[in-house]
Amino acid sequence: MSTVVTTQGALGAEASDAVLSVSGLTVDYTSGNGAVRAIEGVGFELRPGRMTALVGESGSGKTTSALAAVGLLGHTASVRSGSVVFRGEDTSGYTPAQWRALRGAHIGLVPQDPNNSLNPLKTIGASIEEGMEIHGIGNRAQRKKRALELLNEVGIDDPERRYGQYPHELSGGMKQRVLIAAAVALEPEVLIADEPTSALDVTVQKTILDLLDRMRLELGLAVLLITHDLAVAGDRADDIVIMENGRVVEKGPADAVLSNPQQEYSRRLLADAPSLTASNAGHRPPPSEDVLLSVRDLQVVFGDFTAVDGVSFDVARGSTHALVGESGSGKTTTGRAISMFGAPSAGSITFDGIDITRPSAKLTRQLRSRIQMVHQNPFSSLDPRMTVEDIVAEPVRYLQSKRGSVARRHAREFLDRVALDPALASRGPAELSGGQRQRVAIARALIVEPELVVLDEAVSALDVTVQAQILRLLEDLQAELGLTYLFISHDLAVVKQVSDTVSVFSRGRQVESGITEDVFSLPQADVTRTLIDAIPGTIFRARELGEYVV
Repeated sequence: MSTVVTTQGALGAEASDAVLSVSGLTVDYTSGNGAVRAIEGVGFELRPGRMTALVGESGSGKTTSALAAVGLLGHTASVRSGSVVFRGEDTSGYTPAQWRALRGAHIGLVPQDPNNSLNPLKTIGASIEEGMEIHGIGNRAQRKKRALELLNEVGIDDPERRYGQYPHELSGGMKQRVLIAAAVALEPEVLIADEPTSALDVTVQKTILDLLDRMRLELGLAVLLITHDLAVAGDRADDIVIMENGRVVEKGPADAVLSNPQQEYSRRLLADAPSLTASNAGHRPPPSEDVLLSVRDLQVVFGDFTAVDGVSFDVARGSTHALVGESGSGKTTTGRAISMFGAPSAGSITFDGIDITRPSAKLTRQLRSRIQMVHQNPFSSLDPRMTVEDIVAEPVRYLQSKRGSVARRHAREFLDRVALDPALASRGPAELSGGQRQRVAIARALIVEPELVVLDEAVSALDVTVQAQILRLLEDLQAELGLTYLFISHDLAVVKQVSDTVSVFSRGRQVESGITEDVFSLPQADVTRTLIDAIPGTIFRARELGEYVV
């Protein structure tokens, strides 16, 4: 039985003030191999006007703890022991009807994945109004007015137009904001936000967290923030609860936990958080003058929409050039054009002296082995019907015309190179964790030994420890194989850590470009300054230094 370390510090309220109290919660999941313990002895308290962060890696039990607290566990899960008390009343014997009355009106939930949480057949307005309609609040006109107000509050442009749109017409960040708007529509007393900003741009993330903070203060909300990002927790939370393998290993006031973590696991999470350690990142020498990739006046137009306009930069051989900016700024479109997955409307792209602006099918095939792309979502980009071994071997068979047995042997070698257990070779993508899938995607891209690898948000939604492992892997492979990276990311803390040079994008245009250290230390564009100011951990670091934070 492990011991929970409670880091000492000034508590802002007495335990009796808790609006929601979880104590000794133990949950099992039933599987074909019997019962599997998901969480054991979990406890935390949520108090009005305070934010508690539940922090840990994927599989640590964070989401299970939250779902158990609101009666949303699936049919394969069962609560073995413990209690959930809301406003002094034990909910252990609640009927489904009682839970439905409690959820929404008193406890709001922002689920983790907006792509799967919004009904694709309902408009955005209808999704926000659904809770109000179920609880009989207002008439149709009043609900619409409230929905439009909420869309504006969560920072969605043109609320009138967005109100009538469907989820597939919105970006990921917009869909996340819609979920938050829906969760707070009934002004609940408790808000549980499950990884609400994990894959969002830093500026959008700041907007969402600012919104949660404002509502916490104005409405006296008790907020449970589930996150794998200690920097976000350090900036925003009053109290932190750290979980590992289904158990709470440390908890206490945020400043005390992060300033003086008592457990080795807590210290490792802190060390792996780039937002909290980027300021100590080692100086990277200036890139060489041997230019491998040159982009000049690039323009990409889709119909009447200009996605990329006038972008120019060079990437030195063996270096890492980052493209940063918010969603919709043109980063991925630029990366796809360079990877020969879309023809530019104007400008030029030169790779190792070869014009690849509008390559022929023959040239594309010839260069496909030399330019590879790791896509943003490994779950979507890996064929679910193929085994890991066949996924990694496929480029060898297709691009290098090698026999299946040779390709599979080569695939096993590269799985070992990206530190994946050979036993995983026969599994499908659905049987892997997010970090494992990302390693498969990297192995698939590197197996043909490319010179340029375009990494599109390759670590954006990973736990900090897995993210750190992937970044170290990429660094090792770059040194070993002499790779050149085009690193597309919205995470400026990671960009500062891994890149030599950087281009900052905004609304399809490049607003700033240069050596990463120079851009971060002396940004010239307002957009760059805004992005840097939004990096999580800024508030925490300022408090640590005794600076005043607005």
